[in-house]
Amino acid sequence: MTLKVAVPASLSQAGKDYLTNKGYTLIETADQSAATLAKEATDADGIVLMTEPFPNSLADQLPNLKVIARHGVGYDNVDQDFWGQRGVWVTITPHANAATVAETTLASMLMVSKNLVEDTNHLRQGDWDWAASHKGFDLAGKTLGIMGYGRIGRMVAKKAAALDMKLLAYDPFAKDDGLVTLVNKETLLKEADVVTLHMVVNEETTHSIGAHEFGLMKDSAVLINFGRAALVDQAAMQKALTKGEIAHAVVDVFDQEPLPEDDPWRQVPNVTLAPHIASNTVECMARMATDAASEVARVLEGNDPQWPVNKLS
Repeated sequence: MTLKVAVPASLSQAGKDYLTNKGYTLIETADQSAATLAKEATDADGIVLMTEPFPNSLADQLPNLKVIARHGVGYDNVDQDFWGQRGVWVTITPHANAATVAETTLASMLMVSKNLVEDTNHLRQGDWDWAASHKGFDLAGKTLGIMGYGRIGRMVAKKAAALDMKLLAYDPFAKDDGLVTLVNKETLLKEADVVTLHMVVNEETTHSIGAHEFGLMKDSAVLINFGRAALVDQAAMQKALTKGEIAHAVVDVFDQEPLPEDDPWRQVPNVTLAPHIASNTVECMARMATDAASEVARVLEGNDPQWPVNKLS
């Protein structure tokens, strides 16, 4: 019997080709809501999962499931321990997107520091002189604070080193690599001109950037979140931006996605909003798709995955 793998229709063709070349039948779904998966993927043996919540209730509706391969590095949308107890592997793609997310982080730093979006928008509106009264700032000589010094955080530091910035990092588990100065959380928030978030989501980090933390930051500081929405108390960030406790933010991840038309974020002027695009390049999407597909194939062929985030009971 041919094994079946549920994938989003939007998955890079490279990932689809990997699976079909292995002989698997694809179940392509327009979305990955629980209702859609329960209806269309009931006989799936594996799934390539994007960012949609994957509730435990699907266990009874997808009885053949053996592997949930996350398309990315975050897995806060799936209860890995629960699925491990059900004999289902949960995997990630740890090497596929670090360089791309780091590039996007640097792109946003350069964009914000030079007011590129605002200058372009005002020029299109006929206001050539707006830029003269809204000057940007140099990154050279400023302090970059990297919160979370794992694969992506280290890549950000490596690339940012060329900008002549002072590099600070906060991560209780990180070791000195000679590239950044490891400091505590309070010191980083007080000293950084730009703060970028790359922590994993867990009990300690959920909403770990809130009103208290914004109160520690410089009123000229920029916060960048290409990590996970749950890292930040978003209402507190909106308030901090509105009150001028920080100068600007770049937000790529939201408590609710897609961002609703009436979401308060749309009324905050000094924020750059992005539709979850930190890894949105052709090359990165192909890498994540094939890496996730390869994990599905390894499990369905009877092998242990390379990049599991759980253990089977």
